[in-house]
Amino acid sequence: MVDKETEKRRETQDDGRVVYSRLSTEADEQEEEEREKEPAKGSHRAVSSAGERASIAPALTPLLIGFALLVGLVITLGFLSGRKVQDVSRSALDEERQLSGKLSILLRLEVALHKLNNEARARARVEGNRGLLPPLNIPMRNARREVDESLNEFGHLPLAATDKGRAFRADVSSYLSITDDLDRYSLEGFEAFRKAETTLEAFLEETRRERQVLPGIIEESKRKARREIFLLTLLAVLTSSVVAALTIWEVQRRFREIRKSLDALRRERQFSTQMLEGMVSAIAAIDRQDRIRSANAAFFKLFPEARPGSSVHDDFASPEAKKMLTASVASRVKRATYRGRWRLTHEGAERAFDVYSSPLQIDGEGGLLITLVDATEAAKAEIEMRQQESLAAVGQAAAQVAHEIKNPLGSIRLGVAMLRDMTDNREAHSTIDLVERGIDHLNKLTLDVTQFSRRKQLSLSEVDLHELINASLDLVADKIQEKRTRVERHFHQQPLRLEADADQLRQVFVNLFANAVDASPMDAPLNISTERVSADRSGDGVGNGGGGNGARLTSFVRTIVADEGAGMDEATRARIFEPFFTTKKRGTGLGLAIARQIIEQHGGRISVASTPGKGTRFTIDLPV
Repeated sequence: MVDKETEKRRETQDDGRVVYSRLSTEADEQEEEEREKEPAKGSHRAVSSAGERASIAPALTPLLIGFALLVGLVITLGFLSGRKVQDVSRSALDEERQLSGKLSILLRLEVALHKLNNEARARARVEGNRGLLPPLNIPMRNARREVDESLNEFGHLPLAATDKGRAFRADVSSYLSITDDLDRYSLEGFEAFRKAETTLEAFLEETRRERQVLPGIIEESKRKARREIFLLTLLAVLTSSVVAALTIWEVQRRFREIRKSLDALRRERQFSTQMLEGMVSAIAAIDRQDRIRSANAAFFKLFPEARPGSSVHDDFASPEAKKMLTASVASRVKRATYRGRWRLTHEGAERAFDVYSSPLQIDGEGGLLITLVDATEAAKAEIEMRQQESLAAVGQAAAQVAHEIKNPLGSIRLGVAMLRDMTDNREAHSTIDLVERGIDHLNKLTLDVTQFSRRKQLSLSEVDLHELINASLDLVADKIQEKRTRVERHFHQQPLRLEADADQLRQVFVNLFANAVDASPMDAPLNISTERVSADRSGDGVGNGGGGNGARLTSFVRTIVADEGAGMDEATRARIFEPFFTTKKRGTGLGLAIARQIIEQHGGRISVASTPGKGTRFTIDLPV
């Protein structure tokens, strides 16, 4: 029976499929015979399964709901957009009507005032020539009535409620009373008319200006309405996207439920269905006699010589693997138990496995379910975590050292300040400034060492790259003069500005310049070039020992620092950015590691190319 199952498993593995095998028992054989004797029952089950498979109507419900919501959203958007256009049109028409009505009332009032003034002046001339006045003076009365009616219409305007409007109505009323008395008119009429006319002309001019700016106001209302309609449209698009996504998700969920139901109908009470196809962890069912009753493909891949029915004590695995399996079945468990982490050499590589044992009933007897979880990556992560903890410990120690360094630095700073007070020489002050910048840089560098295990927040501002490079060169001027290094600048013809942390970038450049000068012989050149690059170039980024983060920069500024020193071999170049790796006798090995951290935090990348005996070139790309 074992040979039959083994042959079956080999045949299915030849087809490239993941299989599960188990030993057949007498109960299984009896159950199979009963199924063969009941073909009708099996046919009924097949028909029922087919009926369930065809029943996918519930999946249409979320589609219909989503479609109805989208239609409602489109109708609502159209209604709101139409109403917004109507509101703008109605508002523009109301404004136009109000201004037209206001202008019409003011013009009628102006005509009535001039007519009344003309009648009053005519009556005054007749009186002055001692002529005979008409007994009723109907034109004068009509003119006064027109002014009075126009003034009442003016009173309905919002302008009449203002201080100027009330003063104007008082002036017109005063003028009306003046025109009723010829003596007063001859003395006060002209001034009263000019006062009312001037105010009225101001109202007319103001109304004309309002009418001139009305098209701009209407156009602004239209633009506002267009913006609101655009926002409504955008909101509708976003909402429809959410509705569509939710609809798709719901449909997929319904189909998944249907698929699960169909899969559940096809399941049988076979032991092998307890394992999922393609599971990464190796799983094996071990019976009470420590025999392998069933296992998944991952287990057989890990132990290719194992067979269903083989004992875990058989020689089908290496000695360490055999010890692992023996330990996993050493005792029966009543709940899932962790058996420890074991290391095996598989396919020429060392791998780590977490071993678990769980209780499992096999043929009414207590067996075990052995799970071997590949913990290789987790083990690597733990190693990295321990390295990080080590770095943190070093950082704490460095913080203590930095604390001890700060006190002498304070004394040096105080001494430099006293030197500044003792001299008025400009060159001396320049030198003192340079020393103070060096003190500030050294103080900040000690802080950066203590914070190496954690990223420091960037303080972004607009930085001129060329000015930053020149300032960094000033900080290593002593090294440059000592080696008589020729600094050759090949800067881009235009200023290169970017958003960056100037202090941290200065730390990067100072480190690169100092390393380049130290690695170069006397009188050797230090080449510094900058350029603006608008597209990624093949071959840049990580490579040749580079420390880039693999980002695809589309627009960036590139800085190249090249020396003609001794260069580096491949082994050194591969580890150049590792923390605490250094080729200097007194180096800390943190300079380039911090430089890579700063560049990557800016979203850029740094790479290195070096040839032994020909020099080294560092390339820094920073986004703009």
